[in-house]
Amino acid sequence: MDKKKVLVVGAGGFAGGFIVEEGLRRGYEVWAGVRSSTSRKYLADERIRFVEFDFDDYEQIKRMMTTTLPEGEKWDWIIYNLGATKCLSFSDFSKINYDYLRIFTEAVKSTGMMPEKMLYMSSLSVVGPGDEKDYTPFTEKMIPHPNTRYGASKLKAEMQLAMSSIPYIIFRATGIYGPRDKDYFLMLESVKKGFDFSVGYKRQVLTFIYVEDLARAIYDALERSAVGETYNIAEGRDYTQKEFRKIAAEVVGKSVVIPVRVPLWGLRIVSAIAEKWGVARMKPSTLNSDKYNIMKQRNWRVSISKAREGFGFDPKIDLHEGMRRAAEWYKKEGWL
Repeated sequence: MDKKKVLVVGAGGFAGGFIVEEGLRRGYEVWAGVRSSTSRKYLADERIRFVEFDFDDYEQIKRMMTTTLPEGEKWDWIIYNLGATKCLSFSDFSKINYDYLRIFTEAVKSTGMMPEKMLYMSSLSVVGPGDEKDYTPFTEKMIPHPNTRYGASKLKAEMQLAMSSIPYIIFRATGIYGPRDKDYFLMLESVKKGFDFSVGYKRQVLTFIYVEDLARAIYDALERSAVGETYNIAEGRDYTQKEFRKIAAEVVGKSVVIPVRVPLWGLRIVSAIAEKWGVARMKPSTLNSDKYNIMKQRNWRVSISKAREGFGFDPKIDLHEGMRRAAEWYKKEGWL
């Protein structure tokens, strides 16, 4: 087997550790691209090689690129997983999700470290609100019109990569969940306490992707997909809030869960207050105006037919099994 050299940028994030692990499982040489301050708790495998980047320092990135590997060598594949899902301001979203990518790609080109392929982890949020009448699934042909600061910054990054001359693949993933994730943990924790909070009274269709399925898809795409392609990534089926609640209750062992519906206007007020409180504390709040726009969206249905055709995308873990695995990990770690 061709032993590819793989650089995972943003390896310290929730999904990053799983991406590194999958690369090692496939026998690749994997470098974890991290900041000096990044926790390595889930990057403990002795086979992992590390490279530290200061994403604010263009010259430092160039220096690390040219000195980490022996002269004349380069990474065959780069997986760019760095990003922020919540920030204090739009400028922070733009800086982390767009500027850091721009600086990184410019360093790649100027050092001659051009990979065979670079896979960028984007988000379904770049597309913006979908069809909330007939619930038509999202496809890659839809023209993006993001309605969140997060989505707009990821779209800017997609456009930057497309114009960079780097051979790229873009993944637009739906909600990613699994062990170590904190956002879905909060939902399970609430269900264990006997409450399931949802917003709005109009039907909502939800989609998910288990983190290990995502990691497998990344390498499948790098191995098989043509460059210059964008793919929607999801499990392949959708769920109602009631179905999610039933699964969550089962995996945490809760027989009675009270559904609590919060009207959109109520969520909007709470989100605005939480956002201002976060700014006052200089710490991004989980609830904010961006999160409000995401939570109020009714249709998250996704077509994955292009990914199936493009690189044989075949998710193995459905929501029930994925949530069971996540809950088992949370219990083992003392979270639940």
